[in-house]
Amino acid sequence: MGNSVGAEAGTRGFVVQAGLWLLAGLLAARQAAAVLRLPPGERLTDLETWTGENGVLHVAGSLYDTDQFTGTPFAGLVLKPLTRAAEQSLGVVWTFGTLLLVAVLGVVAARALPGPISRRASLTAVPVAISLLVLSLPVRNAFSLGQASVIPVLLVLLGCLWVSSEHRAGVLIGLAAALQPAVLLFAPLLWFTGRKRAALTAGGTFAGLSALAWAALPHDSWTYWVHHVAGVGLGEPADSLANQSLHGLLLRIGLQGPLELILLGVLAVAVVGLGLRRAVTYARDGQLLLAVTLTGCVAVAVSPTAWRHQLLWVLLAVVGRVGRRGADRLVWPVLVIMVMTVNSGALMPNIVFLRDISANAPLLLAVAAACLVPFVPRTAPEWARPVPKRVAKPVQGRFTWVPLLRFWRQTLNRPNLLLELLLIRVGYSAYSAVRLPAGGARDAAEQHGWQIVHLERWLHIDVEHWFNHLVVRMPSVQSFMGFAYSTFHFLFPLALLAWMYIRRPAMYRWARTALGFATLLALIGFWFYPLAPPRLMPGLGFIDTVHGTQDLASPEFGALTEVSNQYAAMPSLHVGWSMWCAVVFALLVPWMWLRVAGFLYPLMTTLVIVGTANHYVLDAVGGAVVVGAGFALQYVLTGPRRKESVGESAGSRLDPDADPGAGPVADRDRPVSVDAAT
Repeated sequence: MGNSVGAEAGTRGFVVQAGLWLLAGLLAARQAAAVLRLPPGERLTDLETWTGENGVLHVAGSLYDTDQFTGTPFAGLVLKPLTRAAEQSLGVVWTFGTLLLVAVLGVVAARALPGPISRRASLTAVPVAISLLVLSLPVRNAFSLGQASVIPVLLVLLGCLWVSSEHRAGVLIGLAAALQPAVLLFAPLLWFTGRKRAALTAGGTFAGLSALAWAALPHDSWTYWVHHVAGVGLGEPADSLANQSLHGLLLRIGLQGPLELILLGVLAVAVVGLGLRRAVTYARDGQLLLAVTLTGCVAVAVSPTAWRHQLLWVLLAVVGRVGRRGADRLVWPVLVIMVMTVNSGALMPNIVFLRDISANAPLLLAVAAACLVPFVPRTAPEWARPVPKRVAKPVQGRFTWVPLLRFWRQTLNRPNLLLELLLIRVGYSAYSAVRLPAGGARDAAEQHGWQIVHLERWLHIDVEHWFNHLVVRMPSVQSFMGFAYSTFHFLFPLALLAWMYIRRPAMYRWARTALGFATLLALIGFWFYPLAPPRLMPGLGFIDTVHGTQDLASPEFGALTEVSNQYAAMPSLHVGWSMWCAVVFALLVPWMWLRVAGFLYPLMTTLVIVGTANHYVLDAVGGAVVVGAGFALQYVLTGPRRKESVGESAGSRLDPDADPGAGPVADRDRPVSVDAAT
């Protein structure tokens, strides 16, 4: 029996590992293809600017005459031989060479994870690291622009983590600093962690290579180091959002001149001092990869310019462990991965203050990692064994004929709020991404619209036109329906989720998962069955009471199409989410009359979507169906809903972060036996 269980676990581990490697390979191939299929003038634009026929490395004169070359004079010397290569072959070699460097970087970082780590983690760390690197914005930027910013990061990691020889480690880091001067900050890290010879060698190598470039290119070296103060003013404007450094941030908020320089100097000294001190502490704790990462984040923050392709250090901060509870451990990696893989517009709602935070998120994350985030030390008991989550003991529900997969156990603790907000934002971004595309689906959407119209006529439920014109004749009703359509859709579900999060944490997890499944099913419907709503069907005479008259002769229908996909009508999420509210409300309240009253809300929502000519009656039926499917999928994957006792709910309200080992359940590692509800 033991041998069979072990063999099954080994087979499952092999399948998971193979799947992750396949995913990493597909992502890498997709990235390479995305670059190589672009026309020659649109791919590897920075590399073309440097080494092309009219590039700054190809023509006579200074490297910095046009401010297009942002590298050091030594980097110019290194790249000079590439000007003799054919453009097509250089593009292919450069792309696959960068891909190889990213793969090596992923292997180096994954093998440097501080122990102890499980066998499963050791097997999956490398493909996961490569996948994250390929998906990250810095690597995608480096691919598309033809930048070599992966090389300094790889050289530093090799010098600090893999090479045992002090001399060789110093040479690697000095070479990286000659390509990217801010990397010289790793010399103090080496010095204060006892590797003084490597630190001196790094400084000497940097000075020697820079002197070599100065001897070969004296005018360019003077221009770069003195006139531009180590590259300031080269490339894009320093106040652009592409410059994620403290200098760029201060310029963006309007500071200039001596005041900006003084404040920059104060902030840089504080970040360097605190960041290097923390890096040394974590290095002595045995978390050398984290120490190197924090030093890289310091370099990003204090560098005069830190372009997006130079922000790989921020992504590597994902290795830090934050939080004593198991429920909190995902918050930091999810935040880092979101910031470094998702475009800034998808991070925060479109509000001025939040939009500014989102635009500067990589810099803020770098400063937070270097100076503020309390990473768990390896000496802490929570390092290897965080406070576990309480889970409900699996029980059989009323519907014994339904096979339960038990894909995951129902967690009883309140989830981490920041993690929930991040996941909600990711979900909403995906929802918006599917709803936004319109345009090309118009013919199919109108064809599907006629299918719905004919089906409703056959069923004798085609009441939309009559009811829409009835609403138009009652201005007060029309005004209320317009307000309800635009507001209640998000307000009621969010309010109910917030109340459950505070008062019924276990119920919150159950309900929000069902809502997520229902929304996912609806998005699939939007994607595969675009449907023109009644207000956009030509020749039927519907009146759009919410958005006003639309020009059906125009493919764009005015500015409205830029806000939302006009053909995301089947199923109706207005009705779906309102039905979810009614079901959850019925499970929360103890009185039957109030439960019945709660179902008036989806009925009212159905009247609103039909009266405003935004949906058909069958769209409402579709909304109810996807919500039912969402609850059913939740039931199959996790089992019946867990009932909370009054005393337990009160306890969770009093201390949401209380140790799960305290109170009625003494053994935290043992599942809690709970009652089941259908």
